[in-house]
Amino acid sequence: MAEALWIAHVKVSDAEAYGEYAKRATGAIADHGGRFIARGGAYEQLEGPDRPRNVVARFPSMQAAHDCYYSDAYQEALSFAKGAAERELVIVELSE
Repeated sequence: MAEALWIAHVKVSDAEAYGEYAKRATGAIADHGGRFIARGGAYEQLEGPDRPRNVVARFPSMQAAHDCYYSDAYQEALSFAKGAAERELVIVELSE
């Protein structure tokens, strides 16, 4: 079974609310076997809209990444991000 990545590009407009999302999402992600391999940090925008916060989490499978997103804990966390940021999030299966 191939591992999968969550890749998120974020522009935060309400740091306090988004901070609460991040705190809660961290637990939900860990509960599904996810671990962060990039979280903020330096980046170079080459194409598309600039989103200054870039996050990558690695999951043991596509299903685990999917289940995490739709879990009650993550959806609760996500409620803090709505209206606090512009976001794109994609799940990508690794081809290793």
